[in-house]
Amino acid sequence: MKITAPQGFEIAQEDIKTIKTRYCLYARKSSESEERQVLSIDSQIKEMLQLAEREGLEIVSMKRESHSAKETGQRPVFNEIVEEIRDGKYNCILTWAPDRISRNAGDLGKIVDLMDAGKLLQIRTFGQTFSNNPNEKFLLMILGSQAKLENDNRGINVKRGLRTRVESGLWPGMAPLGYLNQKRMDKKCQILPDPDRAHVIKQMFEKVAFEGWSGRKVYNWLRFDLNFYTRGNKPLTLSGVYRIFDMPIYYGPFEYPRNSGQWYQGSHEPLITKELFDKAQDRLKRDKIVRENREFAFTKLFTCGMCESGITAQEKYKELKDGTTAKYVYYSCSKSKDRNCKNKYIREEELIEELFKIIDKVSINELGMRMKLEEEIKRFNRLQRLATKGTPKYSINEDDVNTREYAKYVLREGTPLEKRELLGHLRSRLVLNDKRITLLQE
Repeated sequence: MKITAPQGFEIAQEDIKTIKTRYCLYARKSSESEERQVLSIDSQIKEMLQLAEREGLEIVSMKRESHSAKETGQRPVFNEIVEEIRDGKYNCILTWAPDRISRNAGDLGKIVDLMDAGKLLQIRTFGQTFSNNPNEKFLLMILGSQAKLENDNRGINVKRGLRTRVESGLWPGMAPLGYLNQKRMDKKCQILPDPDRAHVIKQMFEKVAFEGWSGRKVYNWLRFDLNFYTRGNKPLTLSGVYRIFDMPIYYGPFEYPRNSGQWYQGSHEPLITKELFDKAQDRLKRDKIVRENREFAFTKLFTCGMCESGITAQEKYKELKDGTTAKYVYYSCSKSKDRNCKNKYIREEELIEELFKIIDKVSINELGMRMKLEEEIKRFNRLQRLATKGTPKYSINEDDVNTREYAKYVLREGTPLEKRELLGHLRSRLVLNDKRITLLQE
């Protein structure tokens, strides 16, 4: 028979024996390395089941959780236990230690509130029992607060230890690519050059600084020529390549924490010199400025017909016999999907001639130029009236202008933005294959 305490009264320890108690066995994985070795979830459950068998406790539910108990309300299993206690599914908790339940004041307060409401009768641990009486609840709160204090002090001590290490020039985390962490405990946080990868990192900087390679060319070289892999046995990404070029630690200094403005001189062996790092940085910055200032009209509008990569562009300069220099723009496959793609280069003038053929094939409506054409004619006639004080010598009739010819004019003489806008109206995909452009229906 189930006995419930009247409102405002507490259930004494000896009275619990007359109440039908149903336990939830709760095991939570610790985040502390020294406890993980002896207090895994399985070992907690084993010990608690043995205790339940000795004491004759009825286990009606078993809960496992790996979330940290440091933050309030962030543990789904714990929140589920609280709701099930409120619903009367069980009225006791069996766990390894009080700090398994909570290491923060918010969650601990929920447990005490359940005791005050008569919903939670008892918490049993390996060596203690906590019931709904002032002394035991006070002890439970002290132990929970002590666990929080230990967490807070541990965080302070870890930060202090890391600060001491970086001030000594020791790298405070996982070694960057090209280095390995020293495994000896007496040399913790020391990093050593990786015999398999350190020389490759140095070559990356040299190829950018002395041979003018771009980051993407370095990426392709690592992936396709060297078959280079990180310590995790994964190919280095393009963003990872640029991240390496932006890390001064390879010649000595490093920033910790990141973006804090606090710099330290590393005690590790440098892989490159500061001069090599600076030269590579200057080269990459110049390339970035050139890329940002250079505007190609037809990039990102075509697809390679051989490997389905995007189409990129580059400028070439040729010195003529009269001493002047001619500039040519070539479009080609970016080779992002197939480095060995054989699709041919095409000059911008040839590309525009191919687009003229497309303009002759598609419908006028698909060109989407009619409205823009009307606006241009109105603007011309308005300028004529202003120039002649209301009596224009010449005006254009909209019907006299051929929309296709105007579209070709835009491709030949328009701004890059106008050219992109025109081709953006096409409802079919443009495919470049062997210097020929075709429309591919979506």
